[in-house]
Amino acid sequence: MDQTTPILLVPGLASSARIYAPVIPSLWQFGPVMVANHIRDDSMAAIARRVLSEAPPRFALAGHSMGGYIALEIMRQAPERVARLALINTQARPDTEEATARRRGLMELARRGELRAAREEMFPELVHPSRRDDAGIRQLVHEQGDDVGVEGYLRQQTAIIARVDSRPTLATIKCPTLVLTGDQDNTIPNAFSKEMAEGIAGARLVVLENCGHLPQPEQPAATVRALVEWLGTPVVSGLRTA
Repeated sequence: MDQTTPILLVPGLASSARIYAPVIPSLWQFGPVMVANHIRDDSMAAIARRVLSEAPPRFALAGHSMGGYIALEIMRQAPERVARLALINTQARPDTEEATARRRGLMELARRGELRAAREEMFPELVHPSRRDDAGIRQLVHEQGDDVGVEGYLRQQTAIIARVDSRPTLATIKCPTLVLTGDQDNTIPNAFSKEMAEGIAGARLVVLENCGHLPQPEQPAATVRALVEWLGTPVVSGLRTA
């Protein structure tokens, strides 16, 4: 990759730059790394517009979970600015009625000052079953919740609930694309990652073993390998080489 191409990382719901800490040091060899602020708006379109307004003219884009929803919106608004795309433990589908109902319950907890309880309720689904007692990752989840705060969390959930179906626009994505997921993601099943990879011409699908929804802290070395390979994929005139 052109050494001057910046790398823009977008965190997920109730997540901050901390989620990418295990992988960022290995990415600087490809260009300057920055993390998007995605807590100030309550729609995907507005979040994407603001991220684009603060981003360099052209960049590599990686989005994790909700960050993937934002990345797909960015691809609709300004595909010419994205040199390459990574979709990490995310999906192209809109919210289901069941998911929306659960989100509203978690939002009510947050409004009552119980954001920590809302994050604690989700924790078993965020990690591989073998890590449900991992105190370090649990602490990371709660620290990120504190970074985002109640109002930011409510805005994020509102945006997620109203997000559009991105499946119809997957075929328009032409840049080198990585789709990364865990073998036991109980938040966003990896079948949805496979669906995205099949919908994007030439996309590379990587399924990490012994990994849930948080590959950066769960499988940092494997996540780094996948991202480094993605960033090293040759590009000619903005398109993937054959």
